Amino acid sequence: DLQRCMIVAPGNLCEQWQDELYEKFGLHFDLVDRHTVERSPSGNPFLDMDRIICRLDHLSRNEYIQDKINPTDWDLIVVDEAHKMSASYFGNKLNMTKRFLLGKFLSTKTRNFLLMTATPHKGKNDDFHAFLSLIDGDRFAGKYRENVHLVDTSDIMRRLIKEDLLKFDGRKLFPERKAYSLKYDLSDGEATLYKLVTTYVREEMNRAERFVDTDGRRRKQVGFALTVLQRRLASSPEAIYQSLIRRKQRLEDRLTEEELLKRGHDISIVSQTSLTAFDDDFISDFDDLPDDELLEQEEQLVSGVSAAQTIKELKIEIQTLDGLVKEAEKIRNSGIDKKWDELLKLLESNILFENGKLRKLIIFTEHKDTLKYLTNRLRSFFGTDESVVNIYGGMHRDERKKNQDTFKNDKNVLILVATDAASEGINLQFTNMMINYDLPWNPNRIEQRFGRIHRIGQELVCHLWNLVAHETREGSVFDRLFEKLEEAREALGGKVFDVLGSAFTSTSLRDILKDAIRYTDDPQRKIEFETVVDHAMDIDHLTNLLEMNALTNEVFDQTKVIAIKEEMEKVEARKLQPHFIESFFIAAFKKLGGSLHLREKRRYEIMRVPVSIIRRDRQIGDHTPVQPKYHRICFDKNFIKYEGKPDAEFVTPGHPLMNSILDLIKESYLPLLKQGAILINEDDCGDEVKVLFFVEHTIKDGVVLQNGSNRTISKQIMFSEINKNFNVEKVGYAPYLDYRPASENEIEKVSGLIDEDWIKRDLERRIIGFAAEMIVPEHLGGVKVRKLKYINKAKEQVRHRLTKEIHYWDHRGNELKSKEQAGKNVRMNSGQAFKRAEDLSARLEKRMDELELEAHITPAVPFVIGGAIVIPKGLVMDLEQTGPVVADSHARKIVEEAAMIKIMDTERSLGRIPEDVSAQRGLGYDILSAFPDGGRYLFLEVKGKGMDQDSVTVTRNEIMACLNKPDDFRLAIVKVDDGNAQDPVYVKEPFDSEPGFAQISATYNLKELIKMGYSPE
Repeated sequence: DLQRCMIVAPGNLCEQWQDELYEKFGLHFDLVDRHTVERSPSGNPFLDMDRIICRLDHLSRNEYIQDKINPTDWDLIVVDEAHKMSASYFGNKLNMTKRFLLGKFLSTKTRNFLLMTATPHKGKNDDFHAFLSLIDGDRFAGKYRENVHLVDTSDIMRRLIKEDLLKFDGRKLFPERKAYSLKYDLSDGEATLYKLVTTYVREEMNRAERFVDTDGRRRKQVGFALTVLQRRLASSPEAIYQSLIRRKQRLEDRLTEEELLKRGHDISIVSQTSLTAFDDDFISDFDDLPDDELLEQEEQLVSGVSAAQTIKELKIEIQTLDGLVKEAEKIRNSGIDKKWDELLKLLESNILFENGKLRKLIIFTEHKDTLKYLTNRLRSFFGTDESVVNIYGGMHRDERKKNQDTFKNDKNVLILVATDAASEGINLQFTNMMINYDLPWNPNRIEQRFGRIHRIGQELVCHLWNLVAHETREGSVFDRLFEKLEEAREALGGKVFDVLGSAFTSTSLRDILKDAIRYTDDPQRKIEFETVVDHAMDIDHLTNLLEMNALTNEVFDQTKVIAIKEEMEKVEARKLQPHFIESFFIAAFKKLGGSLHLREKRRYEIMRVPVSIIRRDRQIGDHTPVQPKYHRICFDKNFIKYEGKPDAEFVTPGHPLMNSILDLIKESYLPLLKQGAILINEDDCGDEVKVLFFVEHTIKDGVVLQNGSNRTISKQIMFSEINKNFNVEKVGYAPYLDYRPASENEIEKVSGLIDEDWIKRDLERRIIGFAAEMIVPEHLGGVKVRKLKYINKAKEQVRHRLTKEIHYWDHRGNELKSKEQAGKNVRMNSGQAFKRAEDLSARLEKRMDELELEAHITPAVPFVIGGAIVIPKGLVMDLEQTGPVVADSHARKIVEEAAMIKIMDTERSLGRIPEDVSAQRGLGYDILSAFPDGGRYLFLEVKGKGMDQDSVTVTRNEIMACLNKPDDFRLAIVKVDDGNAQDPVYVKEPFDSEPGFAQISATYNLKELIKMGYSPE
């Protein structure tokens, strides 16, 4: 179902997507960039590759790339941080960003479109509906109108608050989050430097305002560059000193160039920067750049752009910078740094210590100069270089991963100093302490940084300290923000961090900080800034945002969590990966001429892949080819990594090596399914022969595919058995796994039975009739309930929305026509309004037709895939005359029934709720016993034994169920004396190795198993 998949994510998340898809699922995804296009054999990588990851801004800003995507089709496109594709209304006009337009475009290129975001709603319903139009343009057509349009997103959206998520044991999945402000005062020298630099920034910003009408792009560039300079001033003495030096040097170089070209100090000059695409989306895109690119482009801006219009003005600015450099150098050389002093106080406090040793700690800074400065000072403080490691933009991903692992595993490494290269895409939940040495001007960054430690797997309360120079212009804004944030946290808990990035709706935090610098002497402006911050952190406002972003009353309460856990427990016991898959792969690979060499536990080396497998991959494979050899492969993801050894290739269904082997095996052996087989049921001591059939059944809808067939929306395979009286019953998931092939001698013995007249009759017709009567209605009914629920809802919502829009534009057209007839000037003519109503009517009709086809759900005729004659072991023994079969069968039945009753009673006495599932063949256990608090089961395989018996035989399925659920599987042994069951013995993890591929059962010494056991508890 999922062949072609595209992931679209902000640039700083793409590598994480690639790493985690491989590490968690063994899936290879290619990163697409401009070089990928250049290297593409066909010239179009979107046709060449089936699994790709693309940068959001790379696609949204590049029409050439979108042209490459246009001829392609995808099964699934996923957009991470999808709120960045938002659009906004200004009056009745929808302002569509390039990202929004990209979203509309991508939605037409895929069968399934998944938008992932923590903040889909930013407080405005009309903007939210515009965002949802990316999912369904008909259902959310036009501008949202209060009390006119329906708002129900429950069928297209799943949204749960992070702090409300529960573990399977009912505890919260995420621990509490706490943030603190560390306020400090500047020294006299630092205050002087701050005043001088801030004055320079403010004056240059004001000078840039003269470009507001003539060169808006240059005005924005200058303003942005100066805010970067201001942030570096707040970062560290080293950061501002180095930034001023580089800016002064760059402007001096430019002055030399201008003087050579112009030879006159009063001639106008132009701003120079390589950042040509500085449009309205720039700052939003800028924050999403990978950290190395962000720092590079920041440096280009802060060093290269100026508000100077003449050579004379440029000289004056350089003169000003020269004075600032000298002042910054004085502070740098003095060693006075109040911010560093505040950090030291925290490092020396008891808060960060546990058992006399400093806990591992992450310190975030925005600037590489500060990162180096902090690293050197921290290493001097601790007296060792190995105590501190770094992660920063531009660091090779292997080195970054190495430093991350070192920070996690090396007890001597205490501190990670990182730029925002570590704020996204890195999991650091093994520590719970973090410091924001620099405060980002984008509030999303605060949550993203906090999110590195506040992740699944974190067990401790997470603590964040923010260093604030509260006397500075921007520091006073942050001080107010964190004061109000703490009030909101006390009222709303950690949920407040989930909407921090959406809290500033009317004015962004970046703009507030910038204006705080520009209007430093205006007390009225200060009141306005505080009002904006207070509103952003207002409890009612934040509560409203949380409710809007929840969007549904659906709550994953304890009842739902337990129900999911229970279903997962059952599925886990019969999973194919890793044991069934590993067993099949080894046998099939050897059958095709290959050999595997066990190197470490559950890890194999393939020194040569047979040519037949490589050739088959070339015929059926995708763009990830089968390799001629593999240093390591494994089937359990827990064995991918092994210290000192190469990572193993994780082989699962879907892996090209597995796909090619499956295809070759099916080609050779699929016809044998129809031909049939003779199997022996070792557990059946009776004398009734049965025929097992494998039946496939599909459900289709009315949508016609390109090949002319109707679309399949559900498929099932069922197993049924029929006896000589033509009675048919549905049997378990895979009953054949407990049967073994008949030997040649056994086939000869039962040859008369398999030639009986009833077996030669048209049994397939009876099986298909049974399926059509008993199985298909159940399958069809389930699919209809599930699908029609969503289809009917979509019909209702689309019809309601488009009908309202049609009425609106008809009414608007009549209004405009009346004004035209009265001779009034109108901005839109009536013909345009009526045309829009007609277009909407056509859209409504087309969409209703499409939904009707989806609702036309019909069953296909079931068909038989294969079958087998199943001979009971008792009948074979009778034919071989090896013992009194009937007597043995009766005695065995009495023992088994007594054992089952004993275990059921034992489980009830222990407070659990047992269910006898022994009639469902193929499960691998007899009793499913639920714990009273829900969410967990014991899987009990019951073995009743006579007093004189000394061995226990278990089937392959029973062993596999044990290996799949080692903590919850129990072999329950009950000795029975003349019908009286003795006290049972439970054995946990009785089997430590899986049977060979051809092995149907295994026999164990009864006394040894009992020694391993314990009394039920």
